[in-house]
Order: sequence, then C-alpha cells, then structure tokens
Amino acid sequence: MLSGSTAIGAWSGERLVGFVRAVSDGRFRAYIEDAVVHSSVQREGIGLKLTARLMEELAHIDIVSLFCEERLIPFYEKNGFRYSRSQRIMHRKG
Repeated sequence: MLSGSTAIGAWSGERLVGFVRAVSDGRFRAYIEDAVVHSSVQREGIGLKLTARLMEELAHIDIVSLFCEERLIPFYEKNGFRYSRSQRIMHRKG
C-alpha cells in the first residue's frame, strides 16, 4: 500500500495519531486516499499540518484531488482545495 504512495504520519511518542497518504503517477495527478487523525487529538491542527506537509511533497504534481464529506470542505479549503460541482463520483465494488 505504501510503496507507491507519498505518506506522512504524526506521532505522539511512539503512538501514531495522524496519517495522510496520496497515490500518484509521480508527475501529473495525485489523489489523497487517506487522511486520518485519531479522535483524541482532533481539532488540534494536526490534520491541517499533515495535509499542508503532504501538499509540499506533492508540489511538483499538476493536479491533486480528493473526495470528502461535505462537512470537511472548509477544512480542505484551508489547504487551497476548491469544491468542484462538475465532477461526479462513481464506484464499482467487487
């Protein structure tokens, strides 16, 4: 999972408390697949810092995309993401 990804973690001592990961073709497109912060440390700015650090790592990528719940749009806007009404999500399971 991690070998083809850019991943960044946040630690409290030896405990992983936050994690972001993007998959990419390495040049043109990247997709933020995971962004997780443990509930005990949410609202402390960890997610914002992790996402900002991930975006630094992906600065050479043309377009970085993600899917999120509507309530998280303001959070991602803080890192320069903009909501797009033109895209539709499609899934196919197994």
